[in-house]
Amino acid sequence: MRPVVSHLSDTSLLLTLARRVSPVENRRIHTLVTRLAANPLAGVTEAVPAYASLAVHYDPLLVTAQAVRDWLLAHLDSAASQTATSPREHILPVHYNGPDLPFVAGHCGLSITEVIRLHTSTNYTVYMMGFSPGFPYLGLLPRALQTPRLATPRTHVPAGSVAIAGRQTGMYPIASPGGWQLIGQTSLPLLDATRDPPFLLAPSDTVRFVQDA
Repeated sequence: MRPVVSHLSDTSLLLTLARRVSPVENRRIHTLVTRLAANPLAGVTEAVPAYASLAVHYDPLLVTAQAVRDWLLAHLDSAASQTATSPREHILPVHYNGPDLPFVAGHCGLSITEVIRLHTSTNYTVYMMGFSPGFPYLGLLPRALQTPRLATPRTHVPAGSVAIAGRQTGMYPIASPGGWQLIGQTSLPLLDATRDPPFLLAPSDTVRFVQDA
């Protein structure tokens, strides 16, 4: 589809590149974010990337919606020709002991061993961050592991929990509520306030899980 810029609110615009999850369009979005950061527009207060879209918040007393739209599209064209940097690669050990692992296996018609094999067989892309500080949305999960969210979310999910929902997988950096199916636990700290940046992962990084004996 052609890029579409629409009003998200009276102080924000939404640039949409695609209607489905696409690694190519996701890379375009994050390349554009880099270009915009290097060429800021006065009055723009924040740019929030998602799977294939970008929300841009601005102060209408300082800049018009049309000026923001023109700025976005001008840099989208230049970002399209920019060579993307090589993504950072991460290997995350997982102890597959999650409370929902038996349900996932039964729902998918697989053994627990097959669930683990499939989950560790894919290189995942960090499409975006959200929900809680440092929570990475990773995709795409093998179709054979596609599993719905919990009907009723948990009020407490331990930090480091590895989970799946739909065709996504992710990890909870901090203890929080959550509605994804918990299949394991990683010992790596995903959030460390003493680090710069504090988050282990960033959009466009790649992740591969390995079974922790």
